[in-house]
Amino acid sequence: MDPKSGSTFGSDALDLTHEGSEVMQTTAQSSDVRETHSLIASDKVEGTPVRRSDGEKIGTIERVMIEKRSGKVAYAVMSFGGFMGLGEEYYTLPWSVLKYNTELDAYELNLSEDQLRGAPRRSAEGHDASYDREWEEHVHRYYNATPYWGASDPMSTGR
Repeated sequence: MDPKSGSTFGSDALDLTHEGSEVMQTTAQSSDVRETHSLIASDKVEGTPVRRSDGEKIGTIERVMIEKRSGKVAYAVMSFGGFMGLGEEYYTLPWSVLKYNTELDAYELNLSEDQLRGAPRRSAEGHDASYDREWEEHVHRYYNATPYWGASDPMSTGR
């Protein structure tokens, strides 16, 4: 540990991008960087509202699910309804159906109440069949979303 900088990498061990790009340092002093202009930490996504384009709140992002091999964000788990955590329902949304809207300071999703109520659900404990490719295909078809794994995936059932 470098006593001058407090970094375990030494005082001159900074990970800096090229001039004009965003800068994120890897020293202990910058370990709390959770957002840049184009990047956001996963823990900061959790708790972000999901709204319709008119600003009406639909739900809240509870967590993001990341595909282990590719590192791509596959899904967001959104809570909907309920009061103080009671009676909430949880939905797995393909990440590609959510768009961040800076004016709303929220992720935008334009679904009617009926469409949302008919969407594939998961339990509060996170139980669903998302490990099953057929279930994943069902979710992507429901939202008319392109699957994160691509058409050439050998696990795809092709439905």
